[in-house]
Parts: sequence; structure tokens; C-alpha cells
Amino acid sequence: MSAAEMIALNRFADDEIVTLAKLVVETAFQPIVEAATGAVFGYESLMRGFDRLGFRSPLDLLDRAFAVGQLLPLEHMVNSRAFAAFAALPDFRSRTLFVNLDSRLVSIGSDIVERLTTHLKRAGIPPSSICFEISERFDNDGVPEFADLMRKLRLAGFKLAIDDFGVGHNGLKLLCDHPVDYLKIDRHFICGIDANARKRHLVKNAVKAAHVLGTRVIAEGVENEAEFLACRDCGCDLVQGWFVSRPVTDFSALRAAYPQVERSGGARRSSPSLDGILIRRQIEQLPAVREDGTLEGVFELFRRNPTRTFFPVLNANDEPRGIVHEYHVKAVSYHPFGRDLIKNKLYQKSLSHFVSMTPVADLDTPAEELLNIFADMGGSECVILTENMRYAGILSASSLLKIINEKRLKTAEDQNPLTGLPGNRSIRDYLQDQALDGDQLRAFCYFDFDNFKPFNDHYGFQKGDQAISLFASLLRRHLVGEDVFIGHLGGDDFFAGISGRSDEDLRALLMTVLDDFAREARQLYAEEDQRNGHIDGIDRYGEARSFPLMRCSAAVFLVEEGEVIADAGLISAGIAAMKSAAKADPTGMTVSRPTVVTDRASARPAVVKAAAR
Repeated sequence: MSAAEMIALNRFADDEIVTLAKLVVETAFQPIVEAATGAVFGYESLMRGFDRLGFRSPLDLLDRAFAVGQLLPLEHMVNSRAFAAFAALPDFRSRTLFVNLDSRLVSIGSDIVERLTTHLKRAGIPPSSICFEISERFDNDGVPEFADLMRKLRLAGFKLAIDDFGVGHNGLKLLCDHPVDYLKIDRHFICGIDANARKRHLVKNAVKAAHVLGTRVIAEGVENEAEFLACRDCGCDLVQGWFVSRPVTDFSALRAAYPQVERSGGARRSSPSLDGILIRRQIEQLPAVREDGTLEGVFELFRRNPTRTFFPVLNANDEPRGIVHEYHVKAVSYHPFGRDLIKNKLYQKSLSHFVSMTPVADLDTPAEELLNIFADMGGSECVILTENMRYAGILSASSLLKIINEKRLKTAEDQNPLTGLPGNRSIRDYLQDQALDGDQLRAFCYFDFDNFKPFNDHYGFQKGDQAISLFASLLRRHLVGEDVFIGHLGGDDFFAGISGRSDEDLRALLMTVLDDFAREARQLYAEEDQRNGHIDGIDRYGEARSFPLMRCSAAVFLVEEGEVIADAGLISAGIAAMKSAAKADPTGMTVSRPTVVTDRASARPAVVKAAAR
């Protein structure tokens, strides 16, 4: 088509833009899936076929429609088709449809909410199955009616999301001023996030802020497995992008779950953490009320549970919407004609008017992070806990204090009685967390004494305990800082985790520890044995032989910045394979970087081969 023909078509289309769009524009759905399971949570409705009208993007089409006064009928046509396609899906009642809402409509149509509600009733779609995405493209502060529209949509039972978060006009203000259900992190921050520590830092903190406000986070534009793993490990609840699926117009191609997501991110932990165990013991499964329920039903729930001051509120998909507190409804219930008033169909206030948002967190959130949520949101009644995005129960402040106290007791029980260092359980939890944290270079160090048994046999266990205590004190002396973890596996086996140090600094630090131990451990021997440089003893085969003086060897397993290992057991296996090389090395230390070999049948890391450097 020539340029002149294109101009003529566009002029004609200005008058008939909706009529032409009906002929060529199609509805496409792109799945949005749960990061932990790969199960489909919902779909974003997108336009396809706009290029046939000469537009480069759906935004260009919408901008043109707005310029010629056709935005409202165009949006109505597009959304009507999306609702009809969604209602035709066999599982639509357990899904959420994300629909873009152009905020420029606010000043055009004053009855948007009423029209939407009527249309959805005809299609048999509950409002809680629809989420309207508010884009940061426009300065919504310039539209006086915008705040009222947001309030009306929420009270009508619709979900709300901030789209393009981080690249537009006022995303943080929207998050602050309005109770939104989802935050969609813009593709700008997701692209290459696996290799960009600044992006991971920003996304992590956006996720934390959103969760404290009771808002879930969607990572947009996830195109490959590395980006997905980074988003999941930053705490994103949901993901969307080509790694999951491209938008499809053939809805028979949609799946209930996407196995590539499940394979990549299914099991974050090989075994439950101490925090997870304690949280599951303390969780309270309070009865919940439905957002579309009646105030009469809420009054009855409070009457049957006189000691309760609040109850969680869920939507039709079992997602938490907040809590309803007794003081929210007290004014109505105590009014002389309150009960009669709420039974009157002309009374406009539904249960949605009395819901307050509250912090939401996943069951696997660390206890300290939950404690920070309470600290950051003073006055919160509880944190609502979810599993796979659905309501699982609540944690009150008193329950959380019990968890923290019990964790401290369990941690104390796990400490080695000789050295006071954390034991095997704490080391396992540390490995599981750090294996998934790709923000920086991590070093996992295993220490083992050489010739300890003959020393212990020759001088007795008290001298052996002195050697063990000496090494523990050296670790405490040299390995300090928030980026360091020290543990005692038992006997003469120790562990240290160090994050964020350069390769050169790390080697120098560990060699200082090993050299100091060799020098100071020498003083534990008798003077004659020190002069001889060895002691006589019996080896494991019952043969008499000479043993060199004691030293310590270190097997250091490095995981590069940006790399994650889903199964922390692979780190232990890699270290075990390196121990012999460390003992044979003249310096007593070997440093290796792993190569993760993938099991093609399951697409999961199967073996770690460590290459010494």
C-alpha cells in the first residue's frame, strides 16, 4: 500500500474506526501463571490485527480513537469481545481476566462501572474475575474523577492492577493512594534482570513494599528461564511473558499449567526450613467471609465468635481482599434500625465498603521478614498467609512472637555445645537460601582438619577439643560481617558461607585462616614433636607410622553472581567431591566453580561437576 493510500485510509478510518476495528481486530489472551507452580492464574486480554488498520501498536490505535472521539465505543467493543471469549473458557470461574482500562475514559463516560457490571451479569462473570489494569502512561492526577472511579470499581468487586510500574508518571502515588490488588513490574526492569544486580535490587524492594500493602506482584515480559528464576527469587508472585506463552487467538491452545515454569521453579527447597515448620504450627485458619456476601452474614459470624475482632475477606477465587473489623460495621449494627436498613435493597453499602487491606505474605516467607511487615505497618491486625495465591490462614502479632521465640530456642539447641556455632539445621537452611540468591558471588567453604585423629588419639580428647575451639575462634576472628555465616558440622568439620567478596580477597582471607591455624595448632604439640615435625601413631589400618603436624584444608565451592542452584544438595555433593583434592594440595585449599549438568528428562539440575581453578 502506498503512502497516499495509507493517508486516505486513515482519514476514512477516523469516521469509521470502530466499524473497521470490528472487522479486523481480534482478541488474544496471554497466560499469567503462578511463579511457584506454573499453574495458570489468569489471562491478559490483548488486541491483535491493529496493523491491518495501519497502526504500529494497540496504543497508537487507542490514541487515534481518543483524538477522533471514538475511544469509548472502541473500548466497549474490545472489552465486550474479551468478556465473551473469557466466559466461553471452561475454567473461567477459577481464573482472572486482566483488562486494560484507559484512564482517559473517566472524563468521557460517567457510567463506566454500571455498564461493566450489567455486561458481566449477562455473561455470567463475577466482578472478582476481572482485573482492570491502570497504566502509568497517563498522568491520572489530571483527571478529577479518577479517584472516584477507582473507588467505585473496587466497591463493585473488581480487582485493580497498576500496569507498567516504574516507567510512567505516578506509579508509587497510585500504590500509596489506592488499594490495588496487583503490581505489574514493567519489562524494562525484567529484561536481563538475571545479570543486573541493580534491577534485582529494585524489583526485590518493590515486591517487599507491595506485599506489606497487601498487593501481589506480576513480572511482565519474562522471556527466558534465567529471567524467570531471577523474578521468582525476587519474590514475584506471578509471571507473564514469552517464556510462559505468547499471546494466542486460538483459545484451544491455552493450558491449565505450563510445565516449563513448573520444572524451572517448582521445588524451591529440598526440605522445609525451620521458619516454614514453625509458621505452619502457628497459623490460624480463621473462617473467612466472601466479598459478595451480606452484612447480615458478617454480623452472624461475629455473634458466633464473640472473642474475634476481625475476619479475612476473600473474593470468589479464594484470594484475600483484606479484613472486615468489628468496628467497621459496629456503627451499623448498633444503630436502632441498622439491621432493617441493611436488609433494604435501596441501601447502597455492600460488604466491600467495610473491607480494609492488610499485609499478605506467602507461607514460605521467613519469620524475620514477617516481623518486619508488622514493624512497617504499625497497627496491622494480622498478616494474611497464602499458599499458591489462595488463602491459607492468618498470623497475629502474638503468634509471630511465639514463632520468633521458638526459632531462637531451636537455634540455640542446634548450636554446637563446644564452639557455640550454628549446627547442621542452620547450615542447611543457609545453603538453601543462598543457593537461590544470585545477587552476588557466593563462596561455600568446607573445612576439615588433616591428621586430627592421630593428634586426638595421642594427646587425648581434651587437647582435641582445644584444637576445635582454636579453629572456631579463628573463624570468628577473621570471618566477620553481615555477608558471612559460620557453622560447625561436628567434630573437626566446619562450614563458612561468604558473599560478595572478590575472588582475590576471598583466597587471601581463607589462606590467612589456614596459616594461622597451622601456626597456632603447632603450639598444642609437645616441644619434641614440634622439633621433629611429626608424631608417631597407628593409622586406620592398624599400622604404625609417622603423621605430620596438624593443619586444616578447605574445599571452596564458588557460585557466580547471577547463577542459582535449585537443589542445595548439589552444593554439598560438589564439596564432597573436592575434599580429597584440598587435602592433597600443598596449600591445603582448592577453589572450584561448578558446572551444572541438566537432566534432560526433567530439565532440572542433576549433577554439579566442580572444575578446580
